[in-house]
Amino acid sequence: MKINTKVELGIVALTDIAVHSENGESVRSSDIADRQNISQKYLEQILLGLRQGKFVKAQKGIHGGYQLSRPADRIMLCDILNALDNNILANTYEPDDKQPDGIRASVNNCLWSNLNSYMRSFIEDMTLADLIKEYKEFSAKEKDYMYYI
Repeated sequence: MKINTKVELGIVALTDIAVHSENGESVRSSDIADRQNISQKYLEQILLGLRQGKFVKAQKGIHGGYQLSRPADRIMLCDILNALDNNILANTYEPDDKQPDGIRASVNNCLWSNLNSYMRSFIEDMTLADLIKEYKEFSAKEKDYMYYI
């Protein structure tokens, strides 16, 4: 499966906002860009898509930045993917008019249809809170392996 950069970085940026705004603070896009090594200009385009999808809200001013528009456990991964690229969850197989039957149809029914169905089901059950939980568990493990000299 190929995910475009906009979708990948959109999920990363949204997760960063969720993690760094847990105490109600706004997260500046420049801070996200620095932490995640994303071009500030490209990040602004991604954040615009996240705002239009109503995942984040922007606050202007000296303490401005971005916050989640609703709790992370109410932000579904499938909704994020659809907002940033509505082709990801679309069927990957386009039937060829020249061969409506035969091997291609069998492969489509047996493999691609089932794979698409599995991916949709997996993504529809995952929330932003699941990604945050995974990040925190990974971060805790990383700290356990720190060596101090």
